[in-house]
Amino acid sequence: MSEKTFKQAYGVLQRHAETLRNQQEPNIDDLLTIVTESVTAYKVCKERIDAVEAALEQALSGAGVSGAEPVTEQPEESASSDDDIPF
Repeated sequence: MSEKTFKQAYGVLQRHAETLRNQQEPNIDDLLTIVTESVTAYKVCKERIDAVEAALEQALSGAGVSGAEPVTEQPEESASSDDDIPF
C-alpha cells in the first residue's frame, strides 16, 4: 500500500469500514488484508495529523498566539445562611 496523502489513506479507512459494516457474514479470507491495509492507512493519517498539529503550533507560537488554555475547574460557591439571595 502506498498512500502518501491523508485523503488517500482516509479513503482506504472509509472503504474498509463500509465493507465491514455491510457484510452479512465475516469474510475471513479478506480480513487480514483489510486489517493490514487499515493499519497502514491509519499510520499515514496519524502522521499527517501530527505534522499539521506541530506546524500549526509552531505557526501560532511564532505569531504570539498561545495554544488552548487548560480548562481549570472553579470552586463552587457555597451558599451561606447570611445571603439574602436564594440562588
